[in-house]
Amino acid sequence: MRHVIALDVGGTGMKAALVGADGELLHQSRRPTGRERGPDAVVDAVLGFAADLRAHGEQHLGEPASAAGVAVPGIVDERDGIAAYSANLGWRDVPLRDLLARRLGGIPVALGHDVRAGGLAEGRIGAGQGADRFLFVPLGTGIAGAIGIGGRVESGAHGCAGEIGHVVVRPGGTPCPCGQRGCLERYASAAAVSEAWAAATGDPDADAADCAKSVASGNPNAVRVWREAVDALADGLVTALTLLDPRAIVIGGGLAEAGETLFTPLRDAVRQRVTFQKLPEIVPAALGDTAGCLGAGLLAWDLLGTTDRKEETA
Repeated sequence: MRHVIALDVGGTGMKAALVGADGELLHQSRRPTGRERGPDAVVDAVLGFAADLRAHGEQHLGEPASAAGVAVPGIVDERDGIAAYSANLGWRDVPLRDLLARRLGGIPVALGHDVRAGGLAEGRIGAGQGADRFLFVPLGTGIAGAIGIGGRVESGAHGCAGEIGHVVVRPGGTPCPCGQRGCLERYASAAAVSEAWAAATGDPDADAADCAKSVASGNPNAVRVWREAVDALADGLVTALTLLDPRAIVIGGGLAEAGETLFTPLRDAVRQRVTFQKLPEIVPAALGDTAGCLGAGLLAWDLLGTTDRKEETA
């Protein structure tokens, strides 16, 4: 059965699948990255995992994978197939596409950014399906974004498009590791809400999920912390929709798990801020933590389609 390898490399773990032409997940697996052993060990782990997936396909599906798609965090040069930098994984300028192609017998390999791959999946088969233009915003440890246009995701001239987490929403505010002050992710990420709620309660173990539960029960301190995060997020999203005019904004990540505790006040806050702008739908992501892996599979099938078309016209 014809299939592709899809691999989503995270900070601590890897999610993988063998994906059929109709998007069916024919096999799924997870492994740790082994980052505690250093960046070279992470690269070896990725290559070894990919090779094992190829062997599984040969043994159980009757043929090796036709292509592979790999999504990685950090700064990614998708055109040249270079994993340029990842603070979490410790690597710099890793020619991951070429390394994987050699390890996998020369099949086509697509290398993508994890958030953009997740956005691609949400746009084609998830919550953004049917929207010709959308913005995918996962709210996790940080805040990233993916700009969807006509069935693809825009990477930008230098691979940095969509970094909404570093839009300044509070000028002169909290310092950000990026070097600016007042970035959106310092106020509205799951990590930022956890930090603010821990400070408000005096409990270092309190996190964003605890805050959301306390908001639902009417705790005034929780309501204040939550409102500050929602206001900052609304400011950032209005800036984004003013520039991009999306038909839908898809919100994912850990903070989105709060459901309507987040979405009801967020929709209201955005609605109050727009003037001439058209108000997009603001909806929760549908694919959860499988989005990056599914997106990697889509990248592989897209690459395979391009290769097939070239062969037909040769």
